[in-house]
Amino acid sequence: MAEAGHEPVLVAEVVELLSGAEMVIDLTVGAGGHARALLDAGVGRVVGIDRDERALKEARTRLAGAGERFRAFHAPFTEVLEVAQEAGVREAGGVLYDLGVSSLQLDRPERGFSYRAEGPLDMRMGQGTRTAADVVNTYPEEELAGVIRTYGEERFAGRIARAIVRARDRAPLRTTRELAAVVAAAVPSRRGGPHPARRTFQAIRIEVNGELEELAASLPRAVQLLSPGGRLVAISYHSLEDRQVKSFLRDDDRLEVLTKKPVRPSAAEAERNPRARSAKLRAAERRVA
Repeated sequence: MAEAGHEPVLVAEVVELLSGAEMVIDLTVGAGGHARALLDAGVGRVVGIDRDERALKEARTRLAGAGERFRAFHAPFTEVLEVAQEAGVREAGGVLYDLGVSSLQLDRPERGFSYRAEGPLDMRMGQGTRTAADVVNTYPEEELAGVIRTYGEERFAGRIARAIVRARDRAPLRTTRELAAVVAAAVPSRRGGPHPARRTFQAIRIEVNGELEELAASLPRAVQLLSPGGRLVAISYHSLEDRQVKSFLRDDDRLEVLTKKPVRPSAAEAERNPRARSAKLRAAERRVA
């Protein structure tokens, strides 16, 4: 998740953990903020992967001066082994995940990620065929409630799903503001709290992109590429991602956990960059033997 102004989250902490590596694979390169910082800190080469072609274009522009030290590939991070083979990488001293939605996606209404701006109900990070409009307009009520409950951890999931179904029976929901308004009307007002549609939008985005399934499939493949002493660093932004990363790092016998508790942004970073506030960084090192 890149931040306002494309400032990378927890960049000093990422650099501290990975700057000793000759090769780092940035599995969610986005606009290239972490990659740029790692190269500046002395990492020999960075291979960047992202399924968002528009993000890759910005990363390539940002890192044009790095020459052969930076290469970018359009792919989901489940294809990390295939990308590494294409890039001629046999092993890496570090792999980095910066999970979730990026500012490049949130700040562009035409991508359909934001409940605060008018845009089409899209939410695709890559070129998948299923859109948010497909989810909200075609899923049966029970299935829709399950998505919102599971991926949004939303206690009013049933009420929201019923409201969506009633609304789409009148006319299909086509825009982000239409969906946000339906959700806001379905739940009790939370004065001073987060937008009532925040959890629902998160849930639908995760469903559209298969985010948790992608992460579960990618993590063991990324560890395969780590050299002995190499490090895996993952930044997550909601509890579902964080629990998945925490469990994997703890349970994989190839890894030694470096962060007994997640690393959080400083108060200064959180104040400067609101999108960093929910970030949690966890790291592990591949055992030598």
